[in-house]
Amino acid sequence: MKKKIYILLGAVMAMSLALSACSDEQPFATISPDDEPHILDPTFPDRTNGQLATFANISRDANLTMDLTVTPAEYTTVTWYIDGEELPSGTDSDKELDIFLMAGTYNLRIVATTVAGKSTSREGLVLVNPLADDPQATTVGFERTVAPGERARLYGSNLANVKGLLIGSTPATDLSYVEDEGGNYIEYTIPDGLPDGTYRLVLQDTAGNEYGADPVTVTSNATVLSGGNRATSNASWTLTGINLDQVATLTIGGQTVSEFSEQTATSLTLTCPKLEDGDYQMTGTTKGGTSIQFLSGSTMATEIAVTISTERTLWQGHHYVSWDLPDGDPNKTFNLIPKDEFASMTPGTILKITYSIEPSAEYHQLQPATGWWTNLVDKIEFQEGGTYELELTQEMLDLIQEQDGFLCVGHGYYVDLVTVK
Repeated sequence: MKKKIYILLGAVMAMSLALSACSDEQPFATISPDDEPHILDPTFPDRTNGQLATFANISRDANLTMDLTVTPAEYTTVTWYIDGEELPSGTDSDKELDIFLMAGTYNLRIVATTVAGKSTSREGLVLVNPLADDPQATTVGFERTVAPGERARLYGSNLANVKGLLIGSTPATDLSYVEDEGGNYIEYTIPDGLPDGTYRLVLQDTAGNEYGADPVTVTSNATVLSGGNRATSNASWTLTGINLDQVATLTIGGQTVSEFSEQTATSLTLTCPKLEDGDYQMTGTTKGGTSIQFLSGSTMATEIAVTISTERTLWQGHHYVSWDLPDGDPNKTFNLIPKDEFASMTPGTILKITYSIEPSAEYHQLQPATGWWTNLVDKIEFQEGGTYELELTQEMLDLIQEQDGFLCVGHGYYVDLVTVK
């Protein structure tokens, strides 16, 4: 009987110890430094449609702070990266972060590594929001890809107060402020000879204050930024980009074009080869014999898929839309198709709007409307990119003419392509 009591007491004590260990919220000790590392806290959100999700959303007058809980704590060191660049934690501990960031969007990556060389990581976006009166920049289309020695443009608000612009640590030249029907923006010249790469912009005011304005990509390559995804067989076709005066040939579906009706540094117009409707690959070479770069989605490549279609392209690019933005901001609406384009359309014409989402937006809605914000149809809600087809009626076409044209309004998405058939 005593033996059974001792056994029962031993089991109760073992269970008590196990429960005590499970309730301990501190990093637990391990028997060996060879244990796998884990980041227990904080929790990073999962990616959305393959894109990094927002981990932190702060104001630019607050530091980014974080306490990291890892295990095995005594055998693990932590390395912090912002936009791929290693940086100190700003504290006495490598497991605590306290740093200042200018306004902008940043990629934060944390790597925890044990003494045995085993590692794990977490990654997410950090949004640092400007204050209301700060000079601040936005992205309208493809103006964030620029060429050395060429003029560039930066959209935003409160930009009249900007007297200087740094590209990384290099000052831009010939800075001017413009305010017209296209919105408020700064025009500037990229310094000639600036090495290819990605640089964060910094806005400077007359008092010497500095404000973040997100990155630009500087490239000396001939690069097609828009117009390359779609064309009409045997019809005029215009591509836009940078350094396009360097282009010597384009090859689409095995047919090579070397004569262009118009060629400048920023645009290239040709007659599309006579091809059946379908998908083809396009490549190109420069006068120096190097490959042309094509922007496809968010990546650069030396070839791009081109859809040859009887549909007519009205507009192609990457224009963000949010009705939360203030009046006068070019991204409050999409209004880039002239009213005259609709004048010759007939009832039954299919208008196709291809869109992609902004992953950091809290919701995604698209609303076709007139220039007076009269809804043409009900708004649509979505969680991923797609194509919306709108069959135009005579009433819609009349409203577009009477009410100052066509708009796409809504929130949290980019208009990438608009066609008619």
